[in-house]
Amino acid sequence: MGILKPFIAAALAAGVLVAPAVSAAAPRGEILFDSYGVPHIYGKDEASVFYGFGYATAKNHGDVVVKLYGQARGRAAEYWGPAEIESDRWVIANGVYERAKAWYAQEPASFRANLDAFAEGMNAYAKAHPDKLDPSMLQVFPITGVDVMAHGHRLMNYVYVAPQGRTMGANADAGSNAWAVMPKKSASGNTMLLANPHLPWAPSQLTYFEADLNGPGFKMYGATQVGLPVLRFAFNDRMGFTNTVNGVLGATNYELKLADGGYLFDGKVRPFETRTASLKVRQPDGTLATQTLELRSSIHGPVFARADGKTVAVKVAGLDRPGGLRQYWDMGKSKSFAEYQAIMKRLQVPSFNIVYGDKEGHVQYLYNGILPKHPDGNVAKWAGLVPGDTSATLWTETHPYEDLPKVIDPPSGYVQNSNDPPWVSTWPQAIHAKDYPAYMANNGPMSLRAQHSSHLMADPPKITFDDFVARKLSDHVLMTDRVLEELLAAAAQSSDPEVLEAAAVLKAWDRTVTAEAKGALLFEAWARKFAGPTYISDANYRVRWDPEKPIDTPYGLKDPAQAVAMLKAAAQEAKASYGAIDRPFGEVSRFALGKVDLPGSGGFGNTGVFHVMTWSPLKDGKRTPVHGETWMSMVEFSTPIKAVGLMSYGNSTQPGSPHRSDQLEHLSKKTFRTLWTTRAEVEKHVEERVAF
Repeated sequence: MGILKPFIAAALAAGVLVAPAVSAAAPRGEILFDSYGVPHIYGKDEASVFYGFGYATAKNHGDVVVKLYGQARGRAAEYWGPAEIESDRWVIANGVYERAKAWYAQEPASFRANLDAFAEGMNAYAKAHPDKLDPSMLQVFPITGVDVMAHGHRLMNYVYVAPQGRTMGANADAGSNAWAVMPKKSASGNTMLLANPHLPWAPSQLTYFEADLNGPGFKMYGATQVGLPVLRFAFNDRMGFTNTVNGVLGATNYELKLADGGYLFDGKVRPFETRTASLKVRQPDGTLATQTLELRSSIHGPVFARADGKTVAVKVAGLDRPGGLRQYWDMGKSKSFAEYQAIMKRLQVPSFNIVYGDKEGHVQYLYNGILPKHPDGNVAKWAGLVPGDTSATLWTETHPYEDLPKVIDPPSGYVQNSNDPPWVSTWPQAIHAKDYPAYMANNGPMSLRAQHSSHLMADPPKITFDDFVARKLSDHVLMTDRVLEELLAAAAQSSDPEVLEAAAVLKAWDRTVTAEAKGALLFEAWARKFAGPTYISDANYRVRWDPEKPIDTPYGLKDPAQAVAMLKAAAQEAKASYGAIDRPFGEVSRFALGKVDLPGSGGFGNTGVFHVMTWSPLKDGKRTPVHGETWMSMVEFSTPIKAVGLMSYGNSTQPGSPHRSDQLEHLSKKTFRTLWTTRAEVEKHVEERVAF
């Protein structure tokens, strides 16, 4: 406590660690933390549930979330020093916090009360347990409803839709899987739903948090990104929904032509709109230095100077739509598919494929997003730098819900998405790219993971719940079905002992990336050479990806001799890296967090693995997850429902928490937890109770 005292004393003196008044005689609710650290929150009204969720968020993820809130204020450099300057500049230049204030004011009083209650719950935890938070986080308190709104705004609009790296010349990536199966495809006659996002494992704004929210007339179980006050992946006894990243082009980066201190637009020089803002930066000695930011805007939006010398303005769709968080909340409370669709038509959530299923048998795939209308052009045109010197490229409208690709209750009996374009959201296809603007989404190529997803759902006539779970865990490498037989046949013609040895290993391999698999590392090394470092190029296949056969191409070897040479090089690489070409996959690939270190499984999605794990570079003879399986839930809407799931990296990021790595054994053994969705089940597994 010694090092904490000055921070705590200062915070108390400043009044920042003040819990809201709660009458002990009239408790608002209770949090039951189960033995996996999952908070089950029971409240007398909506605001009470939000309060409990805020408290639980601070307990399980306080350090991560409080830092995110400081960043959303545009004051992170003031709190934590120069490393945060670029983050603050981006937030300030785009007006995130000021817009969040306006958005907060535009919300109905009832939802403002919910946002305030979430913040109050975080404040209450900090007051009760200041020693459980990093001392440097205490200066951010008190949290307000505006902070909660600002974090959601920053995450949705300026991480997903308009990431800083894309404007400034970098790339971003993310992934997920989703399935919804109708009663006609289900062996039990019940709808089933898979939620399966893939995001980085390192604690960040993309970390998931599992929770169970219960109040009068509503229940939502699922997960969300830390710091959001609502669940983005949710289910209850009647319905559920999940998300996958779709990359809707909701932001446009315009390259400006500079002239005479301004920029050219329709043949004339226009002056920039300018303003100044101040940015405080904490110095090593604790003092604050002030930087003045000179900010420019064009008719398009905020203007930025890139390292490559280009001047770029970013225009973001949806900045007039404050209701994204409330839409997710209302989706989870919907009582019928018709009501759910009416909520979706608000189109307040700016991005994501959203997949839905309910007990009544309805399923929906929606290519959701706030997408600008353009007169022409394809995805490549509008995803890159667009000429900003003409009004011909300056969009002013966005597409309504009715324009967006969607599939509802298809004859096939299922919908799926694995971040692929919307056109093969079920098979046979129900919608086609030719019927939509070319900039809506690319017409392929369809990734091997997405093709694997389609086959896992389309091939069986009926699917049991156990089979549904088993298919989610598929470690089969689809790429092997397309090339391995031809590779082995070509290698058999060689007299090179290294080639023959490698071919023997691949022939004996079961074509999976399970922990025991002995050819997986060798094939992975070969596939990197054959299909490029991210495994996506189809240039070396004999038959390239074909939109007429989207789930069965590419295949074959264009140049068998070259493929055999790649096999020899891959064998040499495997020996150098792993000590042998038949090293078991799980000896090298490890699920390691803290003191837990277990054999890993799962592979790179672009090789066609559905059970996804992206591995770090090799270090000290092993590699660990960088990205991949995070939150997984599988639900059958039976009576009562069946629900299993896993939070791969655990449900807490706080230092010292036992729930940082306590689910890795399940992940390693490829088993799931039964999700405790009823109060009676939860009561059998209570680790801690908190009344509020």
